[in-house]
Amino acid sequence: MDIQKTKLELLKVILENENSEFIQRVADFVKKEQPDFWDELSVAEQEEIKKGIEELDNGKRVSYESFLKKVSS
Repeated sequence: MDIQKTKLELLKVILENENSEFIQRVADFVKKEQPDFWDELSVAEQEEIKKGIEELDNGKRVSYESFLKKVSS
């Protein structure tokens, strides 16, 4: 099976279809098939993000300049 030919055929079917319900089902299917970026992060990266969100929720913020100094050292 030629994957490029199949893609073009699918695209043609989608572009020619005026049924909004069909288009929405295709869109929902495609969205469901795309991996969630969160699941692709390591546990350490997830924990670091959660920690940052918690700090922001608690009012702990740093200036952009301060952040740049921290990450560039």
